[in-house]
Parts: sequence; C-alpha cells; structure tokens
Amino acid sequence: MNDIKSIIAKNIADLRLAKGMTQLELAEQLHYSDKAVSKWERGESVPEIATLKAIADLFGVTLDHLVNEHSPEEKKEVAPERKYRFRNRSLVTGMCAVLVWFVALLAFVTVDLLPIEVELHWLAFVYAVPATLLLWLVFNSVWFNPRTNFIIISALVWSALGSLHVTAWVFGNNIWKIYLLGIPAQLVILLWSRIKPVIKNKIQK
Repeated sequence: MNDIKSIIAKNIADLRLAKGMTQLELAEQLHYSDKAVSKWERGESVPEIATLKAIADLFGVTLDHLVNEHSPEEKKEVAPERKYRFRNRSLVTGMCAVLVWFVALLAFVTVDLLPIEVELHWLAFVYAVPATLLLWLVFNSVWFNPRTNFIIISALVWSALGSLHVTAWVFGNNIWKIYLLGIPAQLVILLWSRIKPVIKNKIQK
C-alpha cells in the first residue's frame, strides 16, 4: 500500500484535474503558492489538517476521501456528484434571478391595474438589472469562483448608475455626469482585483 503522502498527493492531483484547475488556480483558492501545491502533488510534503479540510470543501469531498486510496469505480462516482452539485447551485441561482424579474413584472402589472395613472412603473425593470447582479454577486461569492466577483461588481456599479440616470432623465434631469463617479469606482475595483493574497510556501512534514 502506498504511504499516506503518496495517497494524498494522488487524490489532490486527481481532484484538481477533474475540476480542470491548474496548480496556480488551486493555490490561489487556498492562499498558498503554486510551488507548495506542486510539492503536495509530488508527495514531498503534506498540507496541514486545516488546509486538507479546505481542499476537501473546495472539491466537495470528505476529508476521509482525501486520505484514502480509491478504486477507478469510486473515482467515477465522485465526478458526477460534483457535476450535479454545480448544476443544482446554478439552477438555484437562475431561479432566484428569475424571481427578481417576476417581482419586477408583478409590480409593473399591479401598478398598471390601479385606478390611478402611473407612467413610471416600467422603472421596475430598470432596477431589476442591478438587483439581479447583486443577487448573482452573493451566490457567486458563496458557491462559485470569487475571482469573477470583480466583473460582477463592475457591472453592478455601472448598472446602478445607469438606473439612477434613467430615473432622473424621466423627471427632466439629464445627470449624465453621474457616470463620472463610476470612473474612480472602476479604478478601485481594478486595483482591488490586482491584490494578491498572502501566500504560504511552507513545507509540511
């Protein structure tokens, strides 16, 4: 039987490859260097128990799965499990996004049926855009790739500014200068995306 280092090394490599991740991508998720991940996968060192737990959570397996050998049949069972989990999370995210637009449509129809005349009820659809992006940001932070958050936040900022501009415009105020606020906000987001987490390059024995 292979020693524990070799077993863990093979399991980490198999899980990483099954998810289509590079060593650098895995390292960034765990706040380690790609050199540390490379040493784990070569069996030269073993991650700390807290890091092993983080790896197990990232790939949707148990800690026990990481430290035990697996037959080819067992490996085939893990991949569909992760696939179904990703699909289910995507469906939940999609359903919540549809719910946002349903609420906007409900508000539009309800106001349209009122005996009083309201001409601005279509703004519900305008504000549904930043609301959807905000919802996506929350789900993406919890379930998906956090690095995509920078793109979502950028879209959220500009859509929010656009919604305010449209609202002011229908009241006769063309506040196009509001978009100038998006420039420093976009710069902050860009600089924030360039911040690298403090990585660890320790060798665990």
